[in-house]
Amino acid sequence: MSAVARTVDEYVAALPDDARAVMETLRATIKAAAPKATESISYQIPTFSYRGPLVAIAAWKRHCGMYPMSNAAIAACGDALKPYEAAGTKSTIHFALDKPPPVTLVKKIVKARVKENEARGKK
Repeated sequence: MSAVARTVDEYVAALPDDARAVMETLRATIKAAAPKATESISYQIPTFSYRGPLVAIAAWKRHCGMYPMSNAAIAACGDALKPYEAAGTKSTIHFALDKPPPVTLVKKIVKARVKENEARGKK
């Protein structure tokens, strides 16, 4: 992407076809799992918020990344995340551009983040 996107729609529209397909699936899955979440561009990537930051997603040259912003949400998925772990980091999930992301796993992460944010708001 050469220009900085102001909206998630602009961000996604500027992507190559393979990355756009993965990002559209991630975006739809996040919206389904957290229908009250709002989306915006933060740190130049799509970010979803619900009672605070929820998750962020980004397209890169060889993968799309998901950033759950929570070690607890990542830990809750256990070994299911192993195929998507990024080398050298435990806070980023990488999805290949040549296959659809695992919708069930993405929903699990987002729902865990919603619960975390709701619980934090009750304290």
